[in-house]
Parts: sequence; structure tokens; C-alpha cells
Amino acid sequence: MNRPITRLFMLMSVDGKISTGATDDLDVDKDFPQIAGVSEGLHQYYEIEQTTDLWSLNSGRVQAKIGVNTKKMPDRTPVSFVVIDNHHLNENGIQYFCALSKNFVLITSNAKHPAFNIKEENFHIIYQKELSLENALIKLKSEFGCERITIQTGGTLNGLFLREKLIDYVDLVVAPVLIGGKDTPTLIDGRSLSSQSELSKLGVLKLEECVVLENSYLRLRYKVK
Repeated sequence: MNRPITRLFMLMSVDGKISTGATDDLDVDKDFPQIAGVSEGLHQYYEIEQTTDLWSLNSGRVQAKIGVNTKKMPDRTPVSFVVIDNHHLNENGIQYFCALSKNFVLITSNAKHPAFNIKEENFHIIYQKELSLENALIKLKSEFGCERITIQTGGTLNGLFLREKLIDYVDLVVAPVLIGGKDTPTLIDGRSLSSQSELSKLGVLKLEECVVLENSYLRLRYKVK
């Protein structure tokens, strides 16, 4: 394969929501710890997250939502991070990931992104006039040696990965909560299919493991067929 093996790893509600509501003020990382019956088992998701791949792909919107644009500089980790972003991260957010990452790669279509002002040895930019996830993954493997990568983006980008057949495995931690709301982000968002001729774009899954965790949490692991 000329691209990395990909694994979509997400925390979601029983009804497939990856946020607690439709605005950026609402977020599972901030809100789940405050909800009785959900908070008690939440630590299991973060513990599993520590065992995922040493390359992690995120979206700038999600990272801005959790506050990297104002956070203090972290200690370096052995994980290399890839962020897809056009306008959500500021210079502090970029510096944050440079400090955090073994290698940090920004994928952007914004030629005026503030990241172009940053010069760090471990920082690299993949500039694309139009986003091509497949080409970006190919570059990550050929230029940076990325063999496996965990995807943790928002519903819209997850949808693009799905439609372009770029998800190999799915690893879900299911929290015991129903959230609802037609505008609340889900595991897979983006454009809906509109005809039977597009059914080949569905992601058909083969269950590899179902683990009952503590406090009514589940872990579901699939291979994309």
C-alpha cells in the first residue's frame, strides 16, 4: 500500500454523536466529565487512546475547540501529529503542536496560514490548492515514513475519509448516553448519498472485537471490508 494504514478512533454516544451539541462551546471532553453516569467510565477512553498509533491525524477545528490556541507549551511526546487546517489554528496553536510532537505536519489549502511564519526543525507543511486526503496520506508515508496513523477528526472530515475509501479500521468507544439533535456532529457527517448508484461509497464493516468495559461503556473494533 502506498499510504499508511488508517484507523478511525473516536469516542461517541450510543446514538453516534461525537459532541454534546451543535455549537463549539459544547464538547465531550469538557462536558462528559460533568455528567453523572458518564464521567465514571470516561477514563477508559483516554487509557485506550494512549495505546493508539504513533501518528495521529486531527482537524484544526477540533483542536481549536479544545483550546490549543491559548494553551501553554506542553512537554514533547513520542507521537507525531498531523493537523488539517485552513483557518482555525493561530501561531500559538502551531507552536503548541511543535512542542508536543516528534514530527508535526500541517495540511492546508490556505497560502496565508499563520503557520508559514513558524520555523521549527520538526515542523512541516503540506500545501494543497485543493484538499486531497489520498495525496496527503501518500506524502506522509513517502516523505515522513508514516506506516500507520490514527484518525481523530470531526464528522465532516471523517465523511471525506469514508467516501474516498481511506479508512481501514474503525475503533469506537461508546459512552452510555443518548445525546440527540439533528445538528449535533456525528461519527460520519458530510454529504448524504442521493442514489443507489452511490451505495459503493458505504463503509461495510467486519466486527473484530466487542469488549464490555466498566461503567456501561463498550469498545467496538471493526475492519472495513
